[in-house]
Amino acid sequence: MGTCPRNFSYLNLHGISHRFVAHIHRTEWLCRTKASASCRNSRTLLVASNVPKVYWVEALSTATYLINRLPISGLAQSPWELLFHTLPDYTRLKIFGCSCYPWLKPYVSSKLDGKSKPCVFLGYSLQHKGYRCLDMLTDRVYISRHVLFDEKSFPFTAKSASPSDSIPPLSPVIDLQFPIPNSHSVLPSSPSIHPSSHTPNTSESVSPHNFSPLQSHSSSPSLPGQNIHPMVTRSKNGIFKPKAYTATKHPLSSSLNYVPTTYHQASKFAEWRSAMQAEFNALQSTGTWILVPSSSSQNVVGCKWVFRIKKKPDGTVDRYKARLVAKGFHQKEGLDYQETFSPVAKPVTIRILLTFAVQFNWFLHQLDISNAFLHGDLKEEVFMHQPPGFSDPNFPNHVCQLKKSLYGLKQAPRAWFDKLFQALKSLGFTQSSSDASLFVLKVPVLVIVLVYVDDILVSGPDSSVCNLFIKKLSSLFPVKDLGPLHYFLGLEVQRTNEGLFLHQGKYLMDLLQKTKMEGAKPCSTPLGTTKLDHGGTPLDNPTEYRSIVGGLQYLTWTRPDISFAVNQVCQFMHAPTDSHMQAAKRILRFLKGTPSHGIWFRKGPLTLSAYSDADWAGCTFDRRSTGGFCVFLGSNLVSWSAKKQPTVARSSTEAEYRSLAHTAAEVTWICKVFRDFGFSSSVKPTIWCDNISAISLASNPVFHARTKHVEIDYHYIRELVLANLVTVQYVCSQDQIADIHTKSLSKNRFLFLQSKLSLGTPSLSKLSLRGCKDKDAKS
Repeated sequence: MGTCPRNFSYLNLHGISHRFVAHIHRTEWLCRTKASASCRNSRTLLVASNVPKVYWVEALSTATYLINRLPISGLAQSPWELLFHTLPDYTRLKIFGCSCYPWLKPYVSSKLDGKSKPCVFLGYSLQHKGYRCLDMLTDRVYISRHVLFDEKSFPFTAKSASPSDSIPPLSPVIDLQFPIPNSHSVLPSSPSIHPSSHTPNTSESVSPHNFSPLQSHSSSPSLPGQNIHPMVTRSKNGIFKPKAYTATKHPLSSSLNYVPTTYHQASKFAEWRSAMQAEFNALQSTGTWILVPSSSSQNVVGCKWVFRIKKKPDGTVDRYKARLVAKGFHQKEGLDYQETFSPVAKPVTIRILLTFAVQFNWFLHQLDISNAFLHGDLKEEVFMHQPPGFSDPNFPNHVCQLKKSLYGLKQAPRAWFDKLFQALKSLGFTQSSSDASLFVLKVPVLVIVLVYVDDILVSGPDSSVCNLFIKKLSSLFPVKDLGPLHYFLGLEVQRTNEGLFLHQGKYLMDLLQKTKMEGAKPCSTPLGTTKLDHGGTPLDNPTEYRSIVGGLQYLTWTRPDISFAVNQVCQFMHAPTDSHMQAAKRILRFLKGTPSHGIWFRKGPLTLSAYSDADWAGCTFDRRSTGGFCVFLGSNLVSWSAKKQPTVARSSTEAEYRSLAHTAAEVTWICKVFRDFGFSSSVKPTIWCDNISAISLASNPVFHARTKHVEIDYHYIRELVLANLVTVQYVCSQDQIADIHTKSLSKNRFLFLQSKLSLGTPSLSKLSLRGCKDKDAKS
């Protein structure tokens, strides 16, 4: 501020009001002290505007704000220009302490409240693009962008007036024009002396009659910002409540359920710090990377920490997991990655394995590979920045050259699967030709390994041989034996003498809570009788709809009764409307009424049978047919499908025939899986169909002339029938179980077919309604 006269012309060129310049010039003589520039300028602002000293923080902040935007002596540039290389905006500068009227609509709680009130300008907000405005009545500071200024009025400025002869001047009180309750006790005009020009003295005696006009309103003199409203508030009684910072997601204290999103947030909690340290130690122990000097020719990818709370089936916290993830979207194809595909276990294979485990009382354990992706070997050169918070102090500018795969890399799943494949191959396992994630060891005793990324199922008739395999695998990878199968990929498993019960109760309740449907009214069917089309009002935010439908898709692992309904809502993912959202929520309401339903696997004859059906031209807007099937292994449902056919069928026979072909292909594939398990059945699989013409077409070539337009691959079913590998038989429409996968049904019809799908509920003594596994139940 000492250079203000020299900068007047510079400021005026940028739109500064002449009054503001004159205001600075008028108060410049107060700044000539030996204190720092900020202190001098803040004192200038306080004295010139008669703002009380209690607001020295606001004055100091405003002075610093101005200094950062004024040119520096000798450089003709401001600190703002040196830092941001742009001219500061001088049009926002206003006179400190002047009257202002902010727009207070966001702060009021009633529509009848005023939209503004007189305030005092106390500077600029450093966190927002707005002005700080003080309400002298409530001593509250408002922050607003929309403010009207009266730079000729200064509410704190002392007003000169002659004192009354009859009434002595009052003690220092600002004339804020407070309302006086009693009309007969209104004071005559008296001068108001500002506290900044008066030093309070507690020992000073004051005549009682000086305050007699105000005794009916307050027993003590008013001070600046004092609330003299007659309402009794908590603050007047000494009751104070901490401020709730609702605008931020950062926790005020440690929370067991809090999941941070950045390293800065996680570093404040001991449990997350230890989780990051454990992950970093694991990366170092496996030699995941080496530090090399950075080069301009390197394609360096970023990395970040991802945090998850691993929970048990009953919802309690199992462990805190911190994972270092590479930002694979920075990778370039052909430079630092090639192939990315990696197989995972199919749901049908998992159900077949569970069926055999129940039928023959097989050993069934679950394994988890710690930091699975970190064991894969990279074939390409990949460079990555050092992890946040764990940079090497000796080489802070070096980058990591990855030797092992890392989560987030595009080729990480493939690299891990190749590593596991080589390990299992060295132990004598052979890969299944029907399911690449299935590995079988037949000598000396059958051992079956099913891989789903880093979760592995181990089963076989001999528990000692299976345990021996687990020990051998533990010597190659850090394996955690989780014991008998009870929680796998969000699937909860309960094994009893009756059989094995598979359900997703916990996942369902979490989905209902996420979609705020836990209090919804249940309904009896997942889909109404009205068919969905493209009608309705488009949703403003289709992301919520897609999230709900995606969650419902995963529920079809154990809920075949919602397959057709989920298939219907999946057809409108690109442009959902309000009617589609209602249909999706109806499915959630249906699930709300049956939260503990799941699939039972029980002992019985292992005969393979399937039901095939089609709804000809069932779609109202493209007239394509919907085909569906369900495959049973004995009484256990192992496979089902509800899918729209890719082309339009010219007759119901053609639609049924195509559905038969898809069902036959599924049955053939299941038979191949049986052979991998070492199981062979002398009974031919049977496919049940309710269309006589389709059955005749599958076995009688005379009808070929009428089906020239049918693709050749759909005649695959005829070859299976002629080869005596599959039998196609007729079933009446009333007993067609696959009917539940092709069309919307009435309540009675739906409940009847639902009872045929081996669905059920567990005993309440073993499993809670929430779907959580009881701690005392034996898995």
